[in-house]
Amino acid sequence: MTKLSVNINKIATLRNSRGGNNPDLVKVALDCERFGAQGITVHPRPDERHIRYQDTFDLKAVIATEFNIEGNCKEQKFIDLVLANKPAQVTLVPDVLGQITSNHGWDTIKEQAYLKEMVSLFQNAGIRVSIFVDPVIDMVEGALATGTDRIELYTEAYASDFHKNKEVAIAPYIAAAKKANDLGLGINAGHDLDLDNLKYFAQNIPNLLEVSIGHALISDALYFGLENTIQLYLRQLNP
Repeated sequence: MTKLSVNINKIATLRNSRGGNNPDLVKVALDCERFGAQGITVHPRPDERHIRYQDTFDLKAVIATEFNIEGNCKEQKFIDLVLANKPAQVTLVPDVLGQITSNHGWDTIKEQAYLKEMVSLFQNAGIRVSIFVDPVIDMVEGALATGTDRIELYTEAYASDFHKNKEVAIAPYIAAAKKANDLGLGINAGHDLDLDNLKYFAQNIPNLLEVSIGHALISDALYFGLENTIQLYLRQLNP
């Protein structure tokens, strides 16, 4: 079974736009769990334009499913935040300051020594580590050398090309997933997955453990309601 982790960054964006605590981020996270989500993902950034650092502490205190904190481990404040909260999983993403959203994976060859250090740091704290990578065989092999537990396949290219030619769009992801399986790496995926493209992706990626979905899911919830939307996504993953 592929797990669904709901990224609640957009809920925090809405809350922050008016100040106060409406919508209540913690309540939404608990509702997502109650509605069937098997995990909660947050991606705090230095400007705290959506998830605030305090949010991670508030969420860690109540979340019963898997808590996944994404972010750039080249920011010391992020490292300190993860170590203080000890989530089930940390996903290392090579963001730069001010970046609107994640748009590329790690170069696991050039950054291998650094990533190996970071992976070891978090694993020694009892945290599972996933590294954000593009669907490139060399990058998957480089990830193995870092000692990471999992990779997260960056799926923006797949989503962009899905309606043009889904077979072509998914081909590099199948190859990367097969290589990861051969190497014993766990596979997560995320970015621009939605109700149109998720089922095909999940059906074709062998041993897909988890997807992290935020923007599309929260947008769909405006029309379908949060509970119904989560159920719709779960049915795409595990029909």
